[in-house]
Amino acid sequence: MSYSVVKGTSFVLIQAPDMVLHNGTTQTTEKYLNPNSEYLKNLPNSLRSFEKAVDYLPNQVYIGNYSPESLRENPQPWVDLSLNNPSRDGKFGEIMPQDEFIGLIKIVDAFDLVKLTKEFTSKVKKELTSHPLVSDELVAKLKDGDDFSDIEKFINEQHAEPIYSNNVVVGCVKRAHDVDVNLNAHVIYENLVSKASGVLAALHLLDKVDINPDDIEYVLECSEEACGDMNQRGGGNFAKAIAEVAGLKNASGSDVRGFCAAPTHAMISAASMVKAGTFKNVLIVSGGSTAKLGMNGKDHVKKGLPILEDVIGGFAVLVSENDGTSPILRTDLVGRHTVGTGSSPQAVITSLVTEPLDRGNLKITDIDKYSVEMQNPDVTKPAGAGDVPNANYKMIAALGVKRGELERTAINDFIIQHGMEGWAPTQGHIPSGVPYVGFAKEEIEAGNINRVMIVGKGSLFLGRMTNLFDGVSIVMEKNPGVMEESKGISENEVRSLVAEAMRDFASHLLQG
Repeated sequence: MSYSVVKGTSFVLIQAPDMVLHNGTTQTTEKYLNPNSEYLKNLPNSLRSFEKAVDYLPNQVYIGNYSPESLRENPQPWVDLSLNNPSRDGKFGEIMPQDEFIGLIKIVDAFDLVKLTKEFTSKVKKELTSHPLVSDELVAKLKDGDDFSDIEKFINEQHAEPIYSNNVVVGCVKRAHDVDVNLNAHVIYENLVSKASGVLAALHLLDKVDINPDDIEYVLECSEEACGDMNQRGGGNFAKAIAEVAGLKNASGSDVRGFCAAPTHAMISAASMVKAGTFKNVLIVSGGSTAKLGMNGKDHVKKGLPILEDVIGGFAVLVSENDGTSPILRTDLVGRHTVGTGSSPQAVITSLVTEPLDRGNLKITDIDKYSVEMQNPDVTKPAGAGDVPNANYKMIAALGVKRGELERTAINDFIIQHGMEGWAPTQGHIPSGVPYVGFAKEEIEAGNINRVMIVGKGSLFLGRMTNLFDGVSIVMEKNPGVMEESKGISENEVRSLVAEAMRDFASHLLQG
């Protein structure tokens, strides 16, 4: 059986302090309900500089400059830890500053809804011209900018969403329709941020993986945003919109939605498409979310911490035909939280972890690393949510004990050997399983580990359509080498066999 493989990955972050202030839902809700709150007064002084965001170990792990093991080597919290010459550029991607990203938002805008001042445009054009992945053709889309008076008019008279840099208005996002709430300026801004961060991830993947962009045939986008209008508010298609800007001219695509579990759903879908022979190369891509910026900011500010949720996340994964070396995706070892599974932690972990392992005659300890909800505990613990990855590993270990595959006294050792500290920003879908895929590919190819389970979970009840929980998992495994698919014989081979059988039968009759 010839499985599809993980051919390459990319991971990007964008530090966006002004978007924390003006676009994160915790802050915008507070402004509406309690505009004079102490939190809002203290918030500006709690924002990190770009240099501080780069000099933050979990962010450096996310873009590949430090290993997940480095987190355990440095005691929590990591917020006050200073690194040695941290870089915005990593082997998986980069941490982009806000101003460059605002320019990228303008570049990906296909309907001239983003307006930037002439002064800001001139500044950001110089910055993006020196960016190695932003082509001259893309930079040209910035044009010359607009007069501030025109931007001010759009904001004051047409409900445009302001764009800030250093808490100063440098542009706006116009509404795309006079009455359609699904095309108002706030929603368009959110969607353009998701699209732009997805484009950045796609550009990094194309730069880091040896593939002709023309050979990518399909794109699956798996963020948590939805674009559409009043007649089809979630109609899509982010995938094709990102593919267009990234130069994937031979690609089609569609969006996969499943709240936080969507990336793992997309990995299973892509692996199945390639294995079936429908497409040879499928790109999974996702941008991030402005809504979740500063989501736990009240707790952070109250405890004297900086706003740690100041980065927008993005990633891309290329799934391709078996090349004999890249890790395979075991589509026969897929876990799924079904309608009838139930929502207890034990039921969830059983459906996602032990059921697929049983199908492969594997023990819990046969998986070298589990990549679960890899949320950064620096963010979640002060907010009262605890250490999310650690809680998942404890549950997996407890099931191992129940199944007789692990001694009770070995639970802590299991967590250390098979688990990891979390490092991903709380961007919903971004932490869910996928942050380790790049490291997993490297570790498997280096022969350090053999199997990794990617686990995605989602909260479907947030959409108010069902109370159900959700989740899926898939196993990445060392490639045993290209194996021939077990296919049926061809028509010509059938005819040849039939003719041979007829000759044998005729010879037998003559001899009889």
